[in-house]
Amino acid sequence: MENYPGRKNIAIFISGRGSNLKSLIRNSKQKNSLFKISLVISNNPEAVGLKYATKSKIKNYGIKYINNSYFEKESLKILKKYDLDLLCLAGFMKILSGNFIKNFSKPILNVHPSLLPKYKGLNTHLRAIKNKDKFTGATIHKVNEKLDSGKIILQKKVRISKKDDVKSLEKKVLKIEHEIYPKAIIKFLSNL
Repeated sequence: MENYPGRKNIAIFISGRGSNLKSLIRNSKQKNSLFKISLVISNNPEAVGLKYATKSKIKNYGIKYINNSYFEKESLKILKKYDLDLLCLAGFMKILSGNFIKNFSKPILNVHPSLLPKYKGLNTHLRAIKNKDKFTGATIHKVNEKLDSGKIILQKKVRISKKDDVKSLEKKVLKIEHEIYPKAIIKFLSNL
């Protein structure tokens, strides 16, 4: 395996198009980047994000999702083969069990499309619009056994305009996610 002195090795879990993955790959390719993406795993073998990983010559695996415990068992087998410092969830649409978190034993970060602790779980944009919130945003947080409840690493907010619908808000928030995820990883790794 290539060795980047001083760089931390991270793995990324995705479920779909991999737009956050793309942004993280771009960041990891910078000369002075603090991290290297060693591995990408998806619970969907058809995930478009796996194609980005292949194009960027990053080892990747699509695990056919049968159920949570099967996916977790198979992915842990793969993760254990790598000397990893961190696992990042980037548009990964499954909830990891406490058992997985304990067995992986390294920190796990997640990106969430709301200003946590507001709107944990799904349909965050719709909920923010329905509640007539003036702002929403994105949060990078540490994963623990409670859904979207871990320590917040970084947040950024964006204004919700009267014209915004779920689609336009999703676009705005995604842009912020791409911006803050690499920064949050660097901030987190600097304190390890």
